[in-house]
Amino acid sequence: MRVSDLDATACAELVRSGEATPRELVDLAIARIEKHNADLGAVIVPLYDQARADAENPPQGPFRGVPILIKDICATVGGALHTNGLAPFKQAGVRFPHDSHLVAQLKKAGFIVVGKTVTSELGILPAAEPPAWPPARNPYDLTRSTGGSSGGSAAAVAAGLVPIAHANDGGGSIRIPASCCGLFGLKPSRGRVSFAPNLGDVNGGLVNEHVVSRSVRDSAAVLDVLAGMVNGDPYTAPTQLRPYTAELTTPTGRLRIGVETKHVGLDGSIVDSHPDCVAAVRHATELLESFGHQVEPAFPAAFRDPEWTPRFLSIWATGVTMDLDESSAVLGRPIAQHEVEPLTWALAELGRLISGPAYAAAWRWIQRNTRESAKFWDAFDLLLTPTLAEPPCPLGTFRSTTDDPLAAIFRAAEYTPFTPPINATGQPACSLPLFRNAAGLPIGVQFVAAYGREDLLLRVAAQLEAAQPFEHKATRH
Repeated sequence: MRVSDLDATACAELVRSGEATPRELVDLAIARIEKHNADLGAVIVPLYDQARADAENPPQGPFRGVPILIKDICATVGGALHTNGLAPFKQAGVRFPHDSHLVAQLKKAGFIVVGKTVTSELGILPAAEPPAWPPARNPYDLTRSTGGSSGGSAAAVAAGLVPIAHANDGGGSIRIPASCCGLFGLKPSRGRVSFAPNLGDVNGGLVNEHVVSRSVRDSAAVLDVLAGMVNGDPYTAPTQLRPYTAELTTPTGRLRIGVETKHVGLDGSIVDSHPDCVAAVRHATELLESFGHQVEPAFPAAFRDPEWTPRFLSIWATGVTMDLDESSAVLGRPIAQHEVEPLTWALAELGRLISGPAYAAAWRWIQRNTRESAKFWDAFDLLLTPTLAEPPCPLGTFRSTTDDPLAAIFRAAEYTPFTPPINATGQPACSLPLFRNAAGLPIGVQFVAAYGREDLLLRVAAQLEAAQPFEHKATRH
């Protein structure tokens, strides 16, 4: 088996056993990036010289010598170009002098950062096609989107450029590209992973940090590396009782799982998902039932409330306003309308119209709805849905225009109805790659657990992976 077929845990074992050196793994990753990235558009900031230097004597951590990529938003790599998908940041060569806590923890665990990956502008859209950079392309079909906003990271891992990559999730940005690119993507509970020292939280707690991976065990092991409070954090998730890797071999018991494939459309009607997405859920249901789990139609009634979209959008638009203003402060000048996508500008202008009381009211509504929806997890262990309502979409699907700039965000809402509510409630959720459609495109399924119950998600994901090992046929050699 080629190194490009291995997950991060297996790569680390090569180093521990003496079968490979950290420098050899890094050089192989760099060679794969140089060979395939022109097609994929995944890596935008190469950090090869520093990576080779770091590979000479990496820390004796669990992932010693394993190459990794960092998504170009939120987390910072000291001295590296940092753009958040913004052309003005790219042109100005914006850099931060320090590693963020997440990057420092990954390095302490032995990972070697070989570069940074493309994201959508300010992480807004479920694609990775910002005007500042070439679009990330899906390794399974280069005419299709990787999903986003962690699309560059997902493309790189799916194509075998690196075994694992950093990602974050504010409305589905880990789970969406994991679904599109055939990976495992776990969004942790709110407050599980610190944003120190740059941020307390992002958009009031909508955003969560973690990775996209080729295996469940990699995701669990990295969560063990990253989880935990840092002094100054505004809040933290409940402390896990034991390592997440220990959950991989823990019996699940017989679980009660609610399943749903329909969602509320923008006009308030109930809409079914694409037949491929329904088929993916049906396949997962059959696997779960073969383990003895009880799977039945059920869905949190509170998630059907048509107020979800305007409340979420109020918070999101306010966050875009703040991000654009903060970005202007970093540049030392106002960012002009022509320097960003029409959607970004329109959302920022919308955010300026939302008063402080209206923003607070949006969060209060969501918190009350969260309490109501949480009753579902008193009766059910997990919720199963499609990750997306459609298969991976063509490139350019979410391109915004000046004549109708908000159309892109409403199109995104149709594409991703199942993921954003889980950011608002703060619960953990994951996307599993168990199905492909007739065209060979990956179709993910989403599992949602009660707040703080990543352990249960990992147990079930490991059970499913053992029964149907994940295939990564997009790997390029």
